[in-house]
Amino acid sequence: MNPTRTNSRFSRTRSGAPSSGKGGGRFSEGSGRSGGPRRSQGSGRRPAAPQGEFALPKTITPALPAVEAFADLAMPPALLAALGREGVTEPFPIQAATLPNSLAGRDVLGRGRTGSGKTLAFGLALLARTAGRRAEPRQPLALVLVPTRELAQQVTDALTPYSRAVGLRSATVVGGMSIGKQAGALRAGAEVLVATPGRLKDLIDRGDCRLDDVEITVLDEADQMTDMGFMPQVTALLDQVRPDGQRLLFSATLDRNVDRLVKRYLTDPVVHSVDPSAGAVTTMEHHVLHVHDTDKHRTTTEIAARDGRVIMFLDTKHAVDRLVKHLLNSGVRAAGLHGGKSQPQRTRTLAQFKDGHVTALVATNVAARGIHVDNLDLVVNVDPPTDHKDYLHRGGRTARAGESGSVVTLVTPGQRRDISRLMASAGITPQITPVRSGEAELTRITGAQAPSGVPVVITAPVVERPRRAASGGSSSRGRRGRGGAAGRTAQGGGTGQGRSGQARSAQGRSVQGGSAQGRPAGEAPRRRPRRQSTGDSAA
Repeated sequence: MNPTRTNSRFSRTRSGAPSSGKGGGRFSEGSGRSGGPRRSQGSGRRPAAPQGEFALPKTITPALPAVEAFADLAMPPALLAALGREGVTEPFPIQAATLPNSLAGRDVLGRGRTGSGKTLAFGLALLARTAGRRAEPRQPLALVLVPTRELAQQVTDALTPYSRAVGLRSATVVGGMSIGKQAGALRAGAEVLVATPGRLKDLIDRGDCRLDDVEITVLDEADQMTDMGFMPQVTALLDQVRPDGQRLLFSATLDRNVDRLVKRYLTDPVVHSVDPSAGAVTTMEHHVLHVHDTDKHRTTTEIAARDGRVIMFLDTKHAVDRLVKHLLNSGVRAAGLHGGKSQPQRTRTLAQFKDGHVTALVATNVAARGIHVDNLDLVVNVDPPTDHKDYLHRGGRTARAGESGSVVTLVTPGQRRDISRLMASAGITPQITPVRSGEAELTRITGAQAPSGVPVVITAPVVERPRRAASGGSSSRGRRGRGGAAGRTAQGGGTGQGRSGQARSAQGRSVQGGSAQGRPAGEAPRRRPRRQSTGDSAA
């Protein structure tokens, strides 16, 4: 690592009219950026008053006020038109608060629960400030770092219609897919790079990517990257981007490890927290169901057999496989999702769950973040999580974008004390109900019913694989639809949010404010690495 580059970032200045090196400074009017130098890591200019998980930094330079409409923002007309086409009419709170400042070149620290609109909050600013520029081969201009494969693809899907609108090329690089094809996409040139830390490091080590021209860097779900042990890789990557660039850090929860990133890499950030607890959603119900050890398996089966979809979380991939086998034999259309599955298998399973071919998705924490499914109203913790952040992110798969939903946690007698502590840490007061299988109360809360008992088989859809260029995608533009397998944005699907949080059409348009959604399930086979979120996923 070049020590000069690392140290220089703490002495850079960024005035109200950013230099041409910052996304061209094309939409930077009225930034309110002070002309003061970047403070050193040990300057100690942080308040003592705590908020949330750690004491958030105080914004020294006053932030620009929030806007009421996207039209009030200094964005390219093509982006505004794309928002209209996608049915995105009003900004979510985190977008309204942060976009005026990020468009003006300010660093931003944004916290909001899953489904609050973070993806468009950083994505629109990134695209607006990069629009009109062209990247050299292997040298992207904007970087979005995410912790897992499916989350990378989900961010890509969400931003695709907007990047296309302003003529920007994108590449998605993640583990578990062909590194050669991803390298080819970078060699062809991509202004926007969405990446997991491990695969990006591999590409840099191979000489297939350089970060010298990256002027806007986004850390999405930064807390999970630190939880997964990516902190050394993340800091090494951040030390390679332009020292005078812009930093946007977004997360649903913040902890002390994230605080280290904020202190080291963000200068006088605009701080916005949609909900300080980073947890409970008013449209979400939380239920703790006290079950007997001997009755838990049958209770789980009846909940899985409900009408409508459900995500069920377990601790291990072996437990997932066992439950899926049992549910299929019981007549429940179930499928498993965990880190032991190949990326194409995971993509296909998510697609089948989204289109209703699978009704019970049984998963490890690999599905706890980054997955959006329209009209999903129930999440069940068959195995209760041990960390309150895992609880919040698991629950965040439902009640998104203003929709309602329930999170149910099955608790045996020996787990009750631990769950009480976990709920207190999460800032949640759940409804506690003793239940037994077959009882009306279980049906009232979860929609549980007796399974048919007729075994079912979930078959993979037979879809002709699209033709691919012999070069492995190195000569294809992102807008031609190479898909994540080629490291390109292919999907014309996901948007960041939909009108009033409602599903926009049967074609699978997204609904959610910036939460990166994608197209419907049936299209999965042509989009190889689709979204996911966390846990045992290799980056």
